[in-house]
Amino acid sequence: MTLRYIVPVASIFLLTAFQVRVWGGGGWRPNPIREGLPTAENGVRDRGFTFCRLLYQSVRQEAQGHGWNTDYPGSDHNFVTRLAELTTAKPARWEDGQPGFAVVRATQEELYECPFIFMSDVGTVGFSELEVVRLRDYLTKGGFIWVDDFWGDWAWQHWVGEITRVLPEYPIVDIDPEHMMMHALYEVEDIPQIPSIQWWRRNGRRGTSERGRESETPHLRAIFDPEGRPLVVMTHNTDIADGWEREGEDYDFFYEFSPEAYALGINVILYSLSH
Repeated sequence: MTLRYIVPVASIFLLTAFQVRVWGGGGWRPNPIREGLPTAENGVRDRGFTFCRLLYQSVRQEAQGHGWNTDYPGSDHNFVTRLAELTTAKPARWEDGQPGFAVVRATQEELYECPFIFMSDVGTVGFSELEVVRLRDYLTKGGFIWVDDFWGDWAWQHWVGEITRVLPEYPIVDIDPEHMMMHALYEVEDIPQIPSIQWWRRNGRRGTSERGRESETPHLRAIFDPEGRPLVVMTHNTDIADGWEREGEDYDFFYEFSPEAYALGINVILYSLSH
């Protein structure tokens, strides 16, 4: 089985630095979970860009985490919406006009139509044996996973154990500031550490490390295949998706965190889908 999604990468990302600065907040409230992929009114699958989030089973808990649906669906909706507003990307749309963000399971055939899959709070995930097989197949046939919003040593070690079951022969490497992933479109010099807006408010609207010294350094790490194609991208000790989800809730939070969140998000997607 092969990936059937073709992404017109060269024409997608035409953002400018000015546009990043002038993004304004506009509140959006979640809709119910939608599994599967966007289908138009005539029942035909919409082949535009779809933000796919993986639904998984949690086997442990993390403080402030909610498992697979952490930051869902606001982050997914906002990322796709900004992509459509500020670039030439054509997002997929559901029959009611909502932008193409979707929930898929590793055991569904729709997995192979996703350009990538996004996961949050992966310090809690527990893959079944079937999910391990399916995810390995998806990744080695052209897909990639981005995992985000997991903090501290325990969450990291748990995630490493799970992804090693999927890709046991591939090492995890750090992405340094000179790597092209950091400069695919925007010049991102450092990995932004973005806390959840709830933690930030409780902490007096200052600070970024949700686990104190244990999580004071954010990391961008990845797994590459032998040809250098990214299979898995990991943003650890940071919550990039909260910079998307919460853009309309707080003026200060938006201007402090959202532009960096979108800049890194665009870079990761652009680089990973073009290599």
